[in-house]
Amino acid sequence: MAICRSKVKMAQTKFPADLVIAAKLALVVLLAIMNVTARAAGNALSEADKQCLNCHSVKGLAKKLANGETLSLHVQGPAFAESVHNMIGCAGCHADVTLKNHPPLKTKIAGTREHTLALTEVCSSCHADKFKLYEGSIHAVLLRDGNPVAPVCTDCHSPHAVRAKAARESIADVPCRNCHGSIFDAYAESVHGKARGKSGNASAPICADCHRAHDVSAATTGDQLKNACLGCHQGTLAAHQTWLPNAERHFEAVSCPACHAPAAKRKVDLRLYDNVAQQRVAEKAGVPQFESRARSADAKGAGLDAMALQSLLREFNREGIDNKTTLRGRLEVSTGAEAHQLADKTQAIQDCAKCHRQGADPFQSVTVSIVGPDGRPLRYGAQQEVLNSMISVDSVGGFYAIGGTRIKLLDMLLALALLSGIAVPVGHLALTWLFRRYAKKIREQETSGNVPVKGQPQSAGRPTDADVPK
Repeated sequence: MAICRSKVKMAQTKFPADLVIAAKLALVVLLAIMNVTARAAGNALSEADKQCLNCHSVKGLAKKLANGETLSLHVQGPAFAESVHNMIGCAGCHADVTLKNHPPLKTKIAGTREHTLALTEVCSSCHADKFKLYEGSIHAVLLRDGNPVAPVCTDCHSPHAVRAKAARESIADVPCRNCHGSIFDAYAESVHGKARGKSGNASAPICADCHRAHDVSAATTGDQLKNACLGCHQGTLAAHQTWLPNAERHFEAVSCPACHAPAAKRKVDLRLYDNVAQQRVAEKAGVPQFESRARSADAKGAGLDAMALQSLLREFNREGIDNKTTLRGRLEVSTGAEAHQLADKTQAIQDCAKCHRQGADPFQSVTVSIVGPDGRPLRYGAQQEVLNSMISVDSVGGFYAIGGTRIKLLDMLLALALLSGIAVPVGHLALTWLFRRYAKKIREQETSGNVPVKGQPQSAGRPTDADVPK
């Protein structure tokens, strides 16, 4: 009984706070040491992996494939030892291969692409969440469309030298540059690239920060990139409102690079917009209509003029609600590479006359576009006159304000469009008021007896029906 009471007393004993804190710190230090030790040990290859590398570490080890291509079988041992796949070893991905049932060199593989696609399925067995994101990306859309160079897992992640995410933060290790060379070169010389590469600022954005790593979407659709800019540059709208007239409209209809890539060539893109679905018009896979309709409307092949643009809109509005498809204008740079030539904010365009003047360069180049099946825009050239035409006033209204370009014809056209819109309700109200006034006057005359009853003689001085000219 005394022993039981002693145990209860010990259980109720309170340890000093300093002792508890010291114990917790010791535990944290111990865990950190264990983690470092485990990582150091993790760089050591297992005996099974060493057996594989006895052959596969030989430089030049390769296999001829059925289509004549050569598949490299060489694996760099040190790189694999430092990779995150070291912990699962060779058998983690090649579970069907053992020393006893090793595939012979004569095993038929159609080609390197087929081999790569087969290995992608292996990646998805462990990285299901990332693979799901990838399936919704533009890269996966290109793959499903049969694009032979659409990137898959191993194009960005070398399977035998996969490094931790933190190790891939260097600008030199970005896999995007392998396919998007010109764009990456433009980025490297931009304010972001210089901050990341030359200054070593790890908080400066790199490709995946704006475009996302696995669920990559087309850059020119939606507000994804604008939101990416505003996600880092918070308070930007408020800052622009202090000096930029109509700042909200600029943010809606002008892309960020249009002002922040001062050396870029700018243009107007008229986007087909579905007013019912409240989104850009998109072309369905396997049903190409936009280019054929645009070419049909552009009989001369010189670019869509005002009449041709109106004809194109009629084609898209032929079935369904009238004016379902309209145009929304947007000022943007001409190429993807130029969109990455972002300069320091002190060099951004702040001179309104760059755009708001007669003959401004951005308004000399015009395209009409919809969203393609893979998410990328499909564009067709248009003549500059479509911005000045009565027929296409609606195309200007989406991003233009009276006085916006100092082009008097545009001012007159938009003013006319506004007056036309106002005239109908104002005219209706005016006619309603006149008819009500007339009806009231008749009622007053009937009440006072001044209105002659049918069949009675007219009073003196009042014209009869015979006196009224017919």
